[in-house]
Amino acid sequence: MAKKENVWDYPRPPRLEPTPRHLIVKLGDVVIADTKSAYRVLETSHPPTYYIPPSDCKREFITVSSKPKTFCEWKGRATYHDVQAGGQSAKARVWSYDQPTSGFEAIKGYMSFYAHPFSCSVDGENVQGQPGDFYGGWITSDLEGPFKGSPGTLHW
Repeated sequence: MAKKENVWDYPRPPRLEPTPRHLIVKLGDVVIADTKSAYRVLETSHPPTYYIPPSDCKREFITVSSKPKTFCEWKGRATYHDVQAGGQSAKARVWSYDQPTSGFEAIKGYMSFYAHPFSCSVDGENVQGQPGDFYGGWITSDLEGPFKGSPGTLHW
């Protein structure tokens, strides 16, 4: 069995790295994104957050959300997006950085998806979403926690 990645070994400030893993995002039966050219952000106590190139996202299903932008101390100001496909909708469950901060320029315009309400997979394995409704990490069987986001973990 391969050694698991422990999220407590991830750095803070977070690190951005390319990943060749095969990521698929679906809303219902509709594939919204499919890539082997993503980046992942690794941050202490968090499962990886994946950023998918816009060219690997079906932009005809994605529109800018009316949700106000938020600010990440590491990556900058996030723009949210809505997805509508196959008779289903996901409001403000995708985000991107139009002008990411220094060190994160590579993900300019890349899309990151909350695991829910989407069906997301990494190398064919369905992911679990990071606990809570704020963070967007994807949990796979090759990770070990505990993971930030559950009740009582706000100040970790």
